[in-house]
Amino acid sequence: MAEPAESSPPKTVWAADRSHPQQTEALRKALGEVMDPELGLSIVQLGMIRNVEIQEKSASIRMILTTPFCPYGPALMENARQKAEKALSLPVVMEMGDEAWDQSMMDEDTGADWGLLY
Repeated sequence: MAEPAESSPPKTVWAADRSHPQQTEALRKALGEVMDPELGLSIVQLGMIRNVEIQEKSASIRMILTTPFCPYGPALMENARQKAEKALSLPVVMEMGDEAWDQSMMDEDTGADWGLLY
């Protein structure tokens, strides 16, 4: 029986990937459960988590939305905060990034699954 193909590395590299690689693996998994209700993809797959910094007693996450006035934005950010706090066992501060989201931010294998070519 063939081994399952490994997923490609994440497109977005967080500061915490270098400083706390074991914790970011668990964090990516937890945040992968937070789904954009309109697109049906996770906030990690969509590249909405732009950076994560982990300090000794807290963490901060910079997140963007797929559209500037997304009606699900507050709920997505709160859900992400709760999942992150559980995964990291630390208080988490969510920051709203100001960069505009585009399809090129999606993880490499996500666009093909979604039927996008870019």
